[in-house]
Amino acid sequence: MTSRLEQLKQYTTLVADTGDVSLIASLKPQDATTNPSLLLKAAQQEQYAGLLQQARNGHEGDAGQAATAFAVAVGLEISRLIPGRISTEVDARLSFDEEATYAAALQLIGAYEAKGLGKERILIKIASTWEGIRAAERLEKQGIQTNLTLLFSFAQAAACADAGVFLISPFVGRIYDWYKKSTGQDYSGLDDPGVQSVSRIYRYYKSNGFNTVVMGASFRNLGQIEALAGCDRLTISPELISQLAALDGPLPRLLSAEQAGEARIELNEAAFRWAHNEDAMATEKLAEGIRAFAVDQRKLEALFA
Repeated sequence: MTSRLEQLKQYTTLVADTGDVSLIASLKPQDATTNPSLLLKAAQQEQYAGLLQQARNGHEGDAGQAATAFAVAVGLEISRLIPGRISTEVDARLSFDEEATYAAALQLIGAYEAKGLGKERILIKIASTWEGIRAAERLEKQGIQTNLTLLFSFAQAAACADAGVFLISPFVGRIYDWYKKSTGQDYSGLDDPGVQSVSRIYRYYKSNGFNTVVMGASFRNLGQIEALAGCDRLTISPELISQLAALDGPLPRLLSAEQAGEARIELNEAAFRWAHNEDAMATEKLAEGIRAFAVDQRKLEALFA
């Protein structure tokens, strides 16, 4: 029987959630995504020692620029192994500064283009703050496509769709983590709050004709992935991809574009901030995620100091 991984690929585009080029070469995903945490991990691996040194030599005395150069170098290595796109993240410390986020995105695109990789192969990852969404809206109008990350609330998803962003990455596992800790109970399958959040967003987008791609991210177990079979894309760790490849048995499609969703809503800044604020989980996890990525960004820069 066909493995569950191969069945999933019939419904959903798979993206590798790793910066390890050897794993990407073996898994052969369509796209790949990185973040400061994955880049920090990559920087400590022997296979990246040469890229690390090149970035250090090329930007001596400027740890921030060296870290950016390293991120682009890793992205270039990955891009050679995949047919699709590489996602590269803007510094999380810029999450509440629209102008700085916009400028950093242009710098990343420029750095890639200088190395021969066009913007059609790149997604700029930006935190789903109000400021990040506004910066993404401006980038999209210039043909630079974006991946809005650290997305936890329905308000964030609705605002991203209104802004015309290319793709969102709702964090299934982190939503699950919050509810498990908050309630003291475990969740599985369709009862998982992370699965329910992504399913709601997916149906809202499809029923209202939004073109924004929904890419579930941050998975804790196979049940979460299987419950989202049919989602536009799923970004999955190499460990979970390997587990799916080793399993047989039927994997039904649970999400499809024909399913009914909620009526469209439009949010101005005040309405967005209030709706997001009303979701305690989303408020806490967004702040926590930004802080954690900022910590890893500083650790990465310390390697070049």
